Amino acid sequence: MCAPKAAPAESVTAIIIGRMTDSTPVASAGAAPLKHLGVIRITGADAANFIHNQLTQDFLLLPPQHARLAAFCSAKGRMQASFIGFKPDADTVLLVCSQDLLAATLKRLRMFVLRAKAVLDDASADFALFGCLWPTASTTTAEPAAWTLTADADGTRIQLYPGAGCHRALWIGPAGSHPALAQLPVDTWLYADVMSGVATISQPLFEALVPQMLNYESVGGVNFKKGCYPGQEVVARSQFRGILKRRAYIVRGSAPMHAGQEIFSAMDPEQACGVVVQAAAEPGTGAWVGIAGLQVQAAEQGGLALGSVGGASLALLALPYALLDDV
Repeated sequence: MCAPKAAPAESVTAIIIGRMTDSTPVASAGAAPLKHLGVIRITGADAANFIHNQLTQDFLLLPPQHARLAAFCSAKGRMQASFIGFKPDADTVLLVCSQDLLAATLKRLRMFVLRAKAVLDDASADFALFGCLWPTASTTTAEPAAWTLTADADGTRIQLYPGAGCHRALWIGPAGSHPALAQLPVDTWLYADVMSGVATISQPLFEALVPQMLNYESVGGVNFKKGCYPGQEVVARSQFRGILKRRAYIVRGSAPMHAGQEIFSAMDPEQACGVVVQAAAEPGTGAWVGIAGLQVQAAEQGGLALGSVGGASLALLALPYALLDDV
């Protein structure tokens, strides 16, 4: 399935580097602390095998130079959490997720350990997490592909999908450490994160969407060749036995947005056609952008509004990646 043509992004992809909300110039590159994220650590001889059997991605064959985007689903295929995961060594897996879901997710995962040689704990206090940005116009060499991992003595850098005219990476280091970049406001990072079109599940979206409703199969979040995991049958059926009726889109409007907020369409004023998954203020303009899970038909027809059919109107912006026609 191909995404409908979106409204032009105008100058929004340049705003991130040019000015912040108060029009103050910002550095051409920088890093923002990500205190809204946390880390689940899994250790033991069965760590990779255990988590491989729980998530939508392959962790058994995960090489040291790569990370994975993955979802943890209910038996009905609905996402309970999403992760960026990697193996710092053969017996350890680190999973970065939304802090507001970490405790509940950790409790659920522990229920499946049984006799596996794996110990799970909240390791958030042991790590510093930063989001790093580099404007694409300032780099002379190509950045690594998304989910490429680079580790050194200072920390681990995981390349992400670009957004808002920037290369982006997640940086993970020991608690108290900092990447060798100027510090950026977290709002700057949140805006670029939304503009990447790759959403992170947070508490308001618990069990609201299957992975394909967030385009996860197109951005490396689902492996259809691996073995079973909770919800695997539903996720596979959604992909191979019919047309997906919901997809992730980037929307832009004049009113503040927040995760879990409903979106309506003029084609059906009584029933929501989508939900805001992640949102951020657009620097310097007063506008807001969001990643939204929308009914494809409503997105194609237009007339989208926030909160109710009479709410602030929403325009679609182009996704920075292509949707896969076949997996």
